[in-house]
Amino acid sequence: MFGNKESEYFVPVKNEASPVMTTSTIKAPPVKSPHNCEAILRDADPPVSVSSVNLFEQLRSGVFLKPTKQIKYWVDERNSNCFMLFAKNLSVTWSDDPNYWTWFTDRESPNETAVEAAELENVCWLDIVGKFDTRNLTPGITYEVVFKVKLEDPAYGWDTPVNLKLVLPYGKEKPQEQKVSLRELPRYKWVDIRVGEFVTDKSAAGEITFSMYEHEAGVWKKGLFLKGVTIRPKH
Repeated sequence: MFGNKESEYFVPVKNEASPVMTTSTIKAPPVKSPHNCEAILRDADPPVSVSSVNLFEQLRSGVFLKPTKQIKYWVDERNSNCFMLFAKNLSVTWSDDPNYWTWFTDRESPNETAVEAAELENVCWLDIVGKFDTRNLTPGITYEVVFKVKLEDPAYGWDTPVNLKLVLPYGKEKPQEQKVSLRELPRYKWVDIRVGEFVTDKSAAGEITFSMYEHEAGVWKKGLFLKGVTIRPKH
């Protein structure tokens, strides 16, 4: 008997459609700026604007820093800072004498940029040293230091292993040292020769020194090509 009464007071409820999310309403989370990025880019050559909409694409591809074309800076897929110091940024004994070392143009991304690399003509005293300030590296990351070299025939004098050494800031840790034979390196191909590794710490940031040398054998050496040293996260 209540059927008609209930129907008098029944008001149908409208089903409201759920709002549709479009690409214009979804905002991507902001990308965190790489460590010390703004300060690093003050030395960009050519200049790079930190407000550029293409900044992170540029950083992934790589940016050259002053001194002109001697350092390259980029960030990896985890947004960690990476650097390459080309041969001109290193201290290479006798590199100013073409009887011992000569310089040539190599190419490096982005845009096949011209950089200077070194070719060993003939020395018995091999000594290559570089320095880098770790304050520009991403904190809390394990980094490795790597020489990028190759051998081309006629290459000789490499039966004696070379010495590799990494000295960390303030001498808080014992230098990392090892001997590596270059004799069996593949010819005509750039390869990585690892010097050592370390974990970055803001409280212990400072200058690291890395070297490749061989002084004692008194053997003349030839055929080594030096592109530079890479400082990158060890993944």
